[in-house]
Amino acid sequence: MGEKKIVIVGGGVAGAILAYTLQHQANVTLIDPKEYFEIPWASLRALVEPTFAERTLINHRDYFKKGDLVVSSAVSISETEVVTEDGTHVTYDYLVIATGHSDPVPKTRAERLEQYKAGNEKIKSSNSILIVGGGPTGVELAAEIAVDFPEKKVTIVHKGSRLLEYIGTKASRKTLKWLKSKKVEVKLEQSVELDNNDNNKIYETSSGEKIEADSHFVCIGKPVGSAWLRETILKDDLDDEGRIKVDEYLRVKGKTNIFATGDITDVKEIKQGMFASAHGLLVAKNLKVLIEGGGKEQKLGTYKAQAPMSIVSLGRKNGVAQFPFMTILGRFPGMIKSGDLFVGKKRKELGLTA
Repeated sequence: MGEKKIVIVGGGVAGAILAYTLQHQANVTLIDPKEYFEIPWASLRALVEPTFAERTLINHRDYFKKGDLVVSSAVSISETEVVTEDGTHVTYDYLVIATGHSDPVPKTRAERLEQYKAGNEKIKSSNSILIVGGGPTGVELAAEIAVDFPEKKVTIVHKGSRLLEYIGTKASRKTLKWLKSKKVEVKLEQSVELDNNDNNKIYETSSGEKIEADSHFVCIGKPVGSAWLRETILKDDLDDEGRIKVDEYLRVKGKTNIFATGDITDVKEIKQGMFASAHGLLVAKNLKVLIEGGGKEQKLGTYKAQAPMSIVSLGRKNGVAQFPFMTILGRFPGMIKSGDLFVGKKRKELGLTA
């Protein structure tokens, strides 16, 4: 018989926890275009404090020691194998797709660290900074800069009618008030044309307002990482947004041996790291059941979409939290997330020192 072959495509939050958990249970191959796992929700702190990235960028080989690692992008799948950009063919008994959102980042950890250093230099050398996008990334970056560099003029331009549209209006209002108290200027229902703004440091918004800024950061949503599946056996399993349709076991609907986890799934919940982790752990459990039970399905665990819960950190000490029963801003959400941004916890989950 030999060991079952599990192939995991994508080394993000869900893919990393899966590879770590299953490496001694089966013959696991992890396919990822980069050599490292990055704790995604900690990336903005790394821009204001580049040494923070030393703990948030983890080479796959530091936690995934036993299986095979293919550092390349997956370009196609069939009923039996995955093909990567560098021409590797990897056969599978079970496949997990965890490609999240497509985000072009460097291949090596050293290059990614350099990117953070360059971003930090950009912030330090700018007196005024424009942030395009008022979702969680834009808000957290603005807050990090406002707290660590209070002398800098920060402006957010957001095309929506409120910040943080993915959670409730109460959280948006509280966040806007907090940012204003930190002298961050927020311009809603406007966008910025960046293409012709390279040299003059004057940015014009869609409503004709002029913003002066020494530099800018683009913090708008990234596309779902499923374009590569459109010509494959899963082409009919994508919804209108490009997300993979899954059943309650997080299996691709209608398939018995292909699972999907994390941001790429059509599970009706906020796309967040903590939920992606939960997906990864459930699929790991279900794959163990299938391997040990010779494919029997009676004991598979089911996943229930989580209530819209979120914590957005506002600098090092504060945060805004939406829980199912209330929304609060201040030190309490900050204590939960903002100090270490769950980095120690995530490292321990991968068997590493905090």
